[in-house]
Amino acid sequence: MNVPSTAAGTRLDKFLAEALGSRAAAERAIGAGALVDGVARPKSHRLEGGEEVTLAAEPEVVVTRHTLPQVPLVYEDEHILVVDKPAGLVVHPGAGHSGDTLVDALAGKLGGGDPDRPGIVHRLDRDTSGLLAATRTGEAYERMSRLVRERALERTYLALVEGRPRSRRGRIDAPIGRDRHDPTRISLDSDSVRDAVTHFEVEELFDRHALLRVTLETGRMHQIRVHLQAIDLPVVGDRVYGRADASLGRQFLHAAELVFPHPITGARVETVSPLPNDLRSYLVVNQHTL
Repeated sequence: MNVPSTAAGTRLDKFLAEALGSRAAAERAIGAGALVDGVARPKSHRLEGGEEVTLAAEPEVVVTRHTLPQVPLVYEDEHILVVDKPAGLVVHPGAGHSGDTLVDALAGKLGGGDPDRPGIVHRLDRDTSGLLAATRTGEAYERMSRLVRERALERTYLALVEGRPRSRRGRIDAPIGRDRHDPTRISLDSDSVRDAVTHFEVEELFDRHALLRVTLETGRMHQIRVHLQAIDLPVVGDRVYGRADASLGRQFLHAAELVFPHPITGARVETVSPLPNDLRSYLVVNQHTL
């Protein structure tokens, strides 16, 4: 395949991810012997435009693009997009996970920031579904990252928790960080805490559970799950900070609303996502036992 002049400066792995449909496919193609003008190059190689890229195993690679999930786009323009991420999908490649990510599924649509996680300015846990914003250009990435740092993104989640809160609404102000004894967990017992503030309001009460509408002032890793567990209201199905639920298969946590000023135009962007079918069905089936 010929490299167009518009791809000048693009990393080889990003170019192939866009051409083949996923970052995982690009990794396999490079590993199998992708050549640039007949010479093997590392994935970080910057293209100049006009080269010829040949693949040793292109047919096998192309098939893999169909294994990636379809990720609905809730909002899209030339600068940004908002996706409705399904549960079970990792946002970007990282330690222990290098393929079949949201970045792979959106190959060719994202831009700006780290080439390994282009366009990603905030994230959702693997087993949390719902709305996530990303960027398509370097300028949008810089401005959107600033909005995240300034806490200008209004993020609202729906969480089903075990137990019933003592009040209809509440505010949890408790710094969190990597757990002092288990670095795979986040907790209040940490040597490297960062401020974290979570608000909640009761959406619906059940006999032994509650559906909460949760909003964030800060966006720390696992913040909602850790904060709710800290006040004895663990998220249903949370295998790390609560108890697994075989009938659900993941935590009952959904990013339902995302509102922010557009990073380029300043216009207010408002997006919503209803509860996905698995969470809705869980409520219907278990409403008499919750």
